[in-house]
Amino acid sequence: MLVTGAASGLGLALVRQLVEAGDTVLATDRASERPAVLPGRAAYRRLDVTSEADWADAIDWVRAEWGGLDLLVNNAGVAAAGRFDRLGEEDWSWIVEVNLLGVVRGARAVMPLLKEQRSGHLVNVASAAGLVHGPGMSSYNVTKAGVVALSETLVGELAPWGIDVSVVCPAFFRTGLAASFPGTDPELERQGTRMLDSARRSADLVAARVLRGIDARREVILVDLEGRLAWYAKRWARPLYLAELRRQGRGMAARLAKADLKKSTD
Repeated sequence: MLVTGAASGLGLALVRQLVEAGDTVLATDRASERPAVLPGRAAYRRLDVTSEADWADAIDWVRAEWGGLDLLVNNAGVAAAGRFDRLGEEDWSWIVEVNLLGVVRGARAVMPLLKEQRSGHLVNVASAAGLVHGPGMSSYNVTKAGVVALSETLVGELAPWGIDVSVVCPAFFRTGLAASFPGTDPELERQGTRMLDSARRSADLVAARVLRGIDARREVILVDLEGRLAWYAKRWARPLYLAELRRQGRGMAARLAKADLKKSTD
């Protein structure tokens, strides 16, 4: 089993729980040296998901050491918050390169091996933001929606080889993801950080629910009530969903106007 973004957050929680269950795991992340937080029984390799060469090296290692792979979890990702008119092309390029193309590279790298085996499970970590698209997160929403679309496409394309595909769509949970905010829209990023830090769910809880979804071979893995309600509302009660988007947009605009006013009077 191979997990990307394994040195923190959901990736680390997944690696720990897989190892505790007795699975053989290759943990990967961008650090050259093995992160001390990883459990000793997990193997480690550096893998920057934006590098095709790193992906090729990781799959070569899997072939040489294990001869096959049961599970790839494309978990590595970054966070972004920002109003659309404050995002430049470089902001879009950065997040698309990691969140969307990182998953594309992983799927492309592992696909020949899984097809040879005629088995395996590809799990792509998206977000509830890939299913429902609130204001102030356009670039993040787009990349996560892309991961959902890719995963759904591959469900059909890989079925003839007996390969399962799942996409994970959690709502807010406590993680270090806010550390990746690029500083494009500081006020919205502060709000996003507060929401992540105050979330009720831990990465360990989300990881446990993700693993249950993987074991059940669910195509869409929803791990919290908020995600389920938002998804079902969009599908079956679209006027209510759109009304909620507008309410969120008005609330965001009011909060930001208040923050801007406070800055101007300080």
